[in-house]
Amino acid sequence: MLETMDNSVGYNFSISENQEMIRKVVHDFAEKNIRPNVMEWDEVQHFPIDVFKKLGELGLMGVLVPEVYGGSGLGYQEYVDVIVGVSKVCGSIGLSLAAHNSLCTGHILAFANEEQKMRWLPKLATAEWIGAWGLTEANTGSDALGMMTVATLDGDEYVINGSKNWITHGKTGDIAVVMARTGEKGDSNGVSAFVVERGTPGFAAGKKENKLGMRASETTEMIFDNCRVPKENLLGNIGGGFKQAMKVLDGGRISIAALALGIAKGAYEAAVAYAKQRHQFGQPIASFQGISFKLADMATEIEAAELLIRQAADLKNRGLPMTKESAMAKYFASEVAVRTATEAVQIFGGYGYTKDFPVEKFYRDSKLCTIGEGTSEIQKIVIAREVLKH
Repeated sequence: MLETMDNSVGYNFSISENQEMIRKVVHDFAEKNIRPNVMEWDEVQHFPIDVFKKLGELGLMGVLVPEVYGGSGLGYQEYVDVIVGVSKVCGSIGLSLAAHNSLCTGHILAFANEEQKMRWLPKLATAEWIGAWGLTEANTGSDALGMMTVATLDGDEYVINGSKNWITHGKTGDIAVVMARTGEKGDSNGVSAFVVERGTPGFAAGKKENKLGMRASETTEMIFDNCRVPKENLLGNIGGGFKQAMKVLDGGRISIAALALGIAKGAYEAAVAYAKQRHQFGQPIASFQGISFKLADMATEIEAAELLIRQAADLKNRGLPMTKESAMAKYFASEVAVRTATEAVQIFGGYGYTKDFPVEKFYRDSKLCTIGEGTSEIQKIVIAREVLKH
């Protein structure tokens, strides 16, 4: 059993029959529908929406959504399995899957009223609609309370003006949860969360980012120009949006940690296979200590990352506080993904630097994990704040 400093009950390491089945479904789907197209999508930055519709048919776009709202009704351990399984093949698809499930859908699931849940969750859980989530702005990365997007009440509607940057599915998404200021700048009680549906006048997509990695996951600007949203689209109480967003990000960190773990596993497995097959000086390069020690370090760090992730997921499943644990998992797993992908390229040597082999893409994709949904530096701030409470 894995003990935590705060909880006497630890995580049970046994893998359920349900998890085994989900892992197989995800593996088979990824091999058939994702792997053959990975490099083509990456080269042209194609967001393969048809793949997400198929994932919706399998119930993987509403993993955590209760069955009453059209979802699969599963827990965070199964959710981690889904993200890891997809990300081992393509980080871009894993990233979009995570953003849809944990950010947009997760926010509505956690903070919407019953009428709102019935209105939006069935479409999200089945991938009839793709979801986006808007917190970050061009000048407010880690400093979210400095946001400039404003929502002003006018009769029975809120009028939203401003823009959001680095938004996954900011163009293709059918629905977005958007944080906007309804109070003073810098006030944690001055931000509210709104649901904005695509087609709402004044809601448009801006620039699509040309990225280093995660290129098949769409990242664009969202622009609000006198965008009028009915009062019924407010999530929770007025002024509660920032605190909601912070709670959503606690779960989102598990998502990004799982994404990083999948990328690390994909890079590691490719490196192991290559090290056994590649011969130099009359023997496989895996037999050289310089290579085998790299693989030993990679394997150890990957297992440690998974333990942190499983611990955070277990706490989340049980409704226990997990701010520290999710930040630790996200911080460590994302850094492990970068180190593992870097060493995988090194093991492949010159071939690792070409697009003919998979590790260069893992290398490019891995870096986003240390930046998105809170940089590694922000995670250290969160962890330090939590440990210094005691």
